[in-house]
Amino acid sequence: MIGWDMSAALALGDALGVPTTAAAELLPVIEAVMVAKLNEQMERPNG
Repeated sequence: MIGWDMSAALALGDALGVPTTAAAELLPVIEAVMVAKLNEQMERPNG
């Protein structure tokens, strides 16, 4: 996995009432951790 569609993630946050500035600050950090963990999981023999 490479990453998220940030436009879609920001739109989802907006629809949920998350302030855009907060989402813009937090999403890249959350994305980096999630992508790393998903890639680790996909590399395991049992997936």
